[in-house]
Amino acid sequence: MTETHQRASFTSFEESTAEDWAIIAPQLSVTQGMVADRVIDLMRALEFDHGGFPVNRLEHSLQTATRAEKDGQDDEYVLCALIHDIGDTLSPYAHPDIAAGIVKPFVSEANHFMVKHHGEFQGYYFWHYLGMDKEARDAHRDNPFFDHTEEFCAKYDQKAFDSDYVSNPLEHYEPLIRKILRSADNAS
Repeated sequence: MTETHQRASFTSFEESTAEDWAIIAPQLSVTQGMVADRVIDLMRALEFDHGGFPVNRLEHSLQTATRAEKDGQDDEYVLCALIHDIGDTLSPYAHPDIAAGIVKPFVSEANHFMVKHHGEFQGYYFWHYLGMDKEARDAHRDNPFFDHTEEFCAKYDQKAFDSDYVSNPLEHYEPLIRKILRSADNAS
């Protein structure tokens, strides 16, 4: 049996009606309900890219999250630690923006800032080797979340390249991903 789903009938937004949007609006929660599975799939894909680093990108993410979790950080922070580099294989230069876009509706302003700007803060540890300004993070020095982001990179992100470290597996974090990203009702 084939399911039929009601669809709007316009060919441009300009032609759309209130009735069309009454069909479309409820679908947002359906789509949001798929996000956790898509995030988990993207996390799994990180296993196949090491980018020259000592560990693959999934292991780096798992180490970052495991370190934050073992240090007593809350679930929201641990989720951010886990998926902060989820965009690495999609857009290496804009990967913080990808992760920040995913978590924005669900996390605090401090954690959103941390994810969005972690690349500039992480650069403190190595950009000078690439001819870049390692002090680029100083552009955010007056931001109230500067210390929060600096600490994330110092304690968790920049240390998460240890091939001998025993991380929690992705399956350990799947319930957390599902809990936080499940719906707009859960958005901050």
